[in-house]
Amino acid sequence: MPRRHIRVKGAPEAPLRAALAALRADLHAPETFPPEVLAEAEGVARFPAVPGHDATDIPFFTVDPPTANDLDQAMHLSRHDGGFRVRYAIADVAAFVVPGGALDSEAHHRVNTLYFPDEKVPLHPAVLSEGAASLLPGRTCPAVLWTIDLDGEGRTLTTDVRRALVRSRAKLDYAGVQQRIDEGTAEEPVALLREIGEARERLEVERGGISLNVPEQEIVEYDHTYELSYRAPLPADAWNAQISLLTGMAAADLMLAHGTGVLRTLPTAPDGAVARLRRTAHALRIEWPHHVSYAALIRSLNPRRPRHAAFLQECTSLLRGAGYTVFRDGVLPANTTHAAVAASYAHCTAPLRRLADRYASELCLAAAAGEAPSDWVLMALDTLPKQMAEGARRAGTVERECVDIVEAALLKDRVGEVFDGCVVEVEERRPTVGKVLLQQPAVIGRIEAGAPLPLGERLPVRLTEADPGTTKVRFAPA
Repeated sequence: MPRRHIRVKGAPEAPLRAALAALRADLHAPETFPPEVLAEAEGVARFPAVPGHDATDIPFFTVDPPTANDLDQAMHLSRHDGGFRVRYAIADVAAFVVPGGALDSEAHHRVNTLYFPDEKVPLHPAVLSEGAASLLPGRTCPAVLWTIDLDGEGRTLTTDVRRALVRSRAKLDYAGVQQRIDEGTAEEPVALLREIGEARERLEVERGGISLNVPEQEIVEYDHTYELSYRAPLPADAWNAQISLLTGMAAADLMLAHGTGVLRTLPTAPDGAVARLRRTAHALRIEWPHHVSYAALIRSLNPRRPRHAAFLQECTSLLRGAGYTVFRDGVLPANTTHAAVAASYAHCTAPLRRLADRYASELCLAAAAGEAPSDWVLMALDTLPKQMAEGARRAGTVERECVDIVEAALLKDRVGEVFDGCVVEVEERRPTVGKVLLQQPAVIGRIEAGAPLPLGERLPVRLTEADPGTTKVRFAPA
């Protein structure tokens, strides 16, 4: 699910670089891998477990940001019996990581890749995540191969998952895919991304699901100052995400039918959280009639408009409470649904960057084969949700602190200026303290006032502090 993406373009100025480096030190983010982990990674990169099924004749392709090399997924799309066939290859991390080994232990310690605006702290060493295990073009490598047949409306008919050798033919990016599809020059396997993606989007609307098209905030260094711009998601981003969602839903269904698995679940947002968003929408001059559902409103927004982009950032608050739910031996949990997906769902498509996905893949492979999961998988299930929760908290802290640091860098030369803001949070015990969201740029900062703050109301605010090295952004009523 979407997070608040933010990255620095160009060479960050020294104070920003220093602040981000200090944050990594404060969070004890590892700078490198222990020697024994690197040695094991080098060894298994040369000699992975080789599956018996050969699918290298299928011309897979990947769709990722241009600079990405940790490629978890490759796809091939085709027409089949009046509908569609989706082949989705997922990096087979278990073909390289030996249970109980140094690599495995380090992955359980890190849990997931941490993304900072200037660099990342990976889950696995680069020799695997950006090398032997990555689905880079022109390389034959082991994968977990999903084959999902859909009818003409995009509904799932059959699902198969097995280990296979695959070979990607092309590394594509979102902008290039979008251009080819728009111009009508895309070959059928790529062109079908739009047809299948739009069909799955219609089914998402039908079941009441929500996909947040959260813009990526890009901070551009320019003449020792910073400027904020947005990269609004392209339709191709959303179509690609629908293939991943399709696979995650198929994985959940497989595990539920087999009686043992790990789901990604999210309870329905409490009324208070939705009411808070309604107040924010009002303050941002976004019309939200009471007869219009939250899902319908989200689909009507244009992430290229600053006010809409700011509101979409706030909508990620409704995703709080997501977690991993384990079940086994046919005893299903009380909640098997992810509220935003509006269906049962599992994380299984990003094993290079997220620990739980390796286990979900193994559980699905066992379910498809009608076999019991491996002992090493079952032994890890009970502690996996707690580990993932701790990893999510760490990633959330990285995200929040990075946003604060980068926003302070963005505004450091504008202390004293007045901005048009919206009060989006007020502390219950101290109603004079809260958070304010600027309409332009879309910055959130702490505000302290001499009187109770008007929650959900627009308020002119003066920037009082902004230093990426020492303090977060602070405002006061103008």
